[in-house]
Amino acid sequence: MQLYTIGFTQRRAESFFTQLRANGVKRLVDIRLNPGGQLSGFAKQDDLPYLLRELAGGCEYVHLPELAPTKKILSEYRADKNWARYAERFDALMDERNIPATLDATMFLLTRCCLLCSEATPAHCHRRLAAERLAAHWPDLTIVHL
Repeated sequence: MQLYTIGFTQRRAESFFTQLRANGVKRLVDIRLNPGGQLSGFAKQDDLPYLLRELAGGCEYVHLPELAPTKKILSEYRADKNWARYAERFDALMDERNIPATLDATMFLLTRCCLLCSEATPAHCHRRLAAERLAAHWPDLTIVHL
């Protein structure tokens, strides 16, 4: 089973929804800390359920804040840009939250899912860290970054 990831910044809505539809994504799992923020553009939490239904072939929207960093971890990363420290803190937070043991594996394994965050690329984004963590615990999962 494939687990997709996608970011919305530096991307047009047409490209975003077309990629989800073309890859058969049926559940978009929003792992942002602030999914309704003013910088979210077309990816605001209140708009996504409708847009996904209409533009991405009936895709379901789920917000899963358990896979988001804390405000403190995020603000410290924004201040110092130390990716290694951020990744270490995020991993410790996932341990603290007992991820993925506390998640419903069927949400990810029985439906084609895509993790959503804001970063344009997965290189320095927690969606990659979260996806890698899930794939390490659920061996049937492979990661595809859109």
